[in-house]
Amino acid sequence: MANQPFTGAGTGAPDWSMIPAPEDDGAANHLTGMTMPDVVLPATSGDAVSLADVAGCVVVYIYPMTGRPNVALPDGWDDIPGARGCTPQSCSFRDHFAELQALGVDQVFGLSTQDTEYQREVAARLHLPFPVLSDADGALTKALNLPVMEVEGRVLLKRMAWVIEGGVIVKTFYPVFPPDRNADDVLAWLRAR
Repeated sequence: MANQPFTGAGTGAPDWSMIPAPEDDGAANHLTGMTMPDVVLPATSGDAVSLADVAGCVVVYIYPMTGRPNVALPDGWDDIPGARGCTPQSCSFRDHFAELQALGVDQVFGLSTQDTEYQREVAARLHLPFPVLSDADGALTKALNLPVMEVEGRVLLKRMAWVIEGGVIVKTFYPVFPPDRNADDVLAWLRAR
């Protein structure tokens, strides 16, 4: 499958049946029940955030990397299981933000290893009503031993989501596929508990 430049032009979600789904490799099994380490991350809002200190119910969705309009994604991106779909995942949480809040979620964050300046562009372009956190230095990734993939020399997080309460991960969604259903899955879990 040849990579075309990402336009972000509202072309809709990809045909997920043509994208390889990630398998559950067990790399996130240890996360549910873990206490968030006190790692401070820069946010697109300009704040510095430690997920250990955020009160209430927090949802964090994690993704490898977002593309930019007219910039080609890495070679073979669509062939890497779990790589494609960062924009649809982000848009899903944006579109369901009010529903998440209605179910008691106090804060939503996106999280990737891209730097904050890069993330600000996507947060503005996609009109995200919540901040995106950067783990560009890998401190949180190392502290929690998060599942990663290496693409063209970059360490990228594998896609997942967490529900955090009182600084503890109470639910981990991993693997996530298709990415545009991630917010729906989180909402279903919140409604069912």
